[in-house]
Amino acid sequence: MKLWGGRFSGQTEKLLERFNNSLSFDSRLWREDLKGSIAHAKMLTSCGILTPNEGEKLVLALEEIATELNEGLLEFDYALEDIHTQIEVWLIEKLGDLGKKLHTARSRNDQVATDLRLYLKGSLKNLAHLVEDLIATLALLAKEHSTTVLPGYTHLQRAQPIVYGHQLLAYAEMFFRDLDRLQETYIRTDVLPLGAGALAGVTYPLDQAYTQKLLGFGALCQNSLDAVSDRDFVLDYLYTCSVIMLHLSRLAEELVIYSSLEFGFIELADGYSTGSSIMPQKKNPDVPELIRGKTGRVCGDLQAMLMTLKGLPLSYNKDLQEDKEAVFDAGDNTTLCLEIITPLLKTMKVNQDRMLKAAQSGFLNATDLADALVQKGVPFREAHRMVGEIVKLGLKNNQEITEIPLVKLQAISPLVDKAMLESLDLVSCVNRRITLGATAVTEVRKQTEEINLRLNEAMKFWQKEGSL
Repeated sequence: MKLWGGRFSGQTEKLLERFNNSLSFDSRLWREDLKGSIAHAKMLTSCGILTPNEGEKLVLALEEIATELNEGLLEFDYALEDIHTQIEVWLIEKLGDLGKKLHTARSRNDQVATDLRLYLKGSLKNLAHLVEDLIATLALLAKEHSTTVLPGYTHLQRAQPIVYGHQLLAYAEMFFRDLDRLQETYIRTDVLPLGAGALAGVTYPLDQAYTQKLLGFGALCQNSLDAVSDRDFVLDYLYTCSVIMLHLSRLAEELVIYSSLEFGFIELADGYSTGSSIMPQKKNPDVPELIRGKTGRVCGDLQAMLMTLKGLPLSYNKDLQEDKEAVFDAGDNTTLCLEIITPLLKTMKVNQDRMLKAAQSGFLNATDLADALVQKGVPFREAHRMVGEIVKLGLKNNQEITEIPLVKLQAISPLVDKAMLESLDLVSCVNRRITLGATAVTEVRKQTEEINLRLNEAMKFWQKEGSL
């Protein structure tokens, strides 16, 4: 069955039918298509375009199709063109000519845009809950490791001592920005295009506000041409997924590095690791590695959609059929990565002694010595030079700053004294950093409490959208 065959006399080439077909992937939209169709039938009935009897029969038949699909009693006919055709075929099988009336005042153009927006609203809410779980886990681990000292890095070189809780909270901040993006994307997706028809609107006296209410949309599209051709909300979705994956990939990279024998800062649980087919000793961090790999794939989905849209004239074009595979691939992979990263973090072992030992070498307290000299009245640039000479001396003799004899230190700067050296222990260095968002233990614990408060506020938006 074709929804458009009346104008044609020749047979469609089999290759074109395969090339044109989208049911193999847009069958995933059956719930949304049925939900939109039920709302459309109710609206047509309320406007007098369908009789109450017709409207009731259509709604009951659509609900039956939903039940049968949920119970596995219906099979898709992949020779059909798309999900809209498939559902109409089932409807006509149940109701005969009455089933053909449902498409009154509706085009597949505004129908598929509605389906996709409904689908993405549900996906965005699910992603938000997964991100919220991840942030809560990071906050919990940050509190647990608010006193766990390790090296902080710049250029992947040991820089200054921090606590591991501080580092985990940095990722929490990244994922908070992702929550913001999810909300913003939801708001722009939450706009109903039904009523736009193919491109110019329809001639029937529709009650679009009623359809909006039935489907739970926050707004109506204001221009029929834009309603059927707009895929900015798809770009927003793909961009948001891409940034979430970028943040996951950064975290994953550190998990790979930190779990290596060279670092040994963490150990991933056996349940989230794999082995080698040839080397019996191996324990591989496949989960974070796959997250890194899938990031490129999701970012590629965004790039593909950008290129699809870049030259399209108004209004609907068949190119837009390409949006769904990108959306499904990006959403599936982002969801899967979020689902697995949280339990992986909860079950990993943090080797605190190894972290502390790493922080005890590499002159991580050099800046603190310079700051101590500044407090004695030395200009910072001069203090920086003096401490640089002290580090050079330590490198030459394989000694950390506190291991260098005081007399040699005083030869470089007479202001260095025993009390100054005693203040260079790593815990003191950490706890002196008390600016907003810094690594002091008190600040990290404060940040953890703030994170939980902010998380509770962020969750209210999605609780408000509980009908999805």
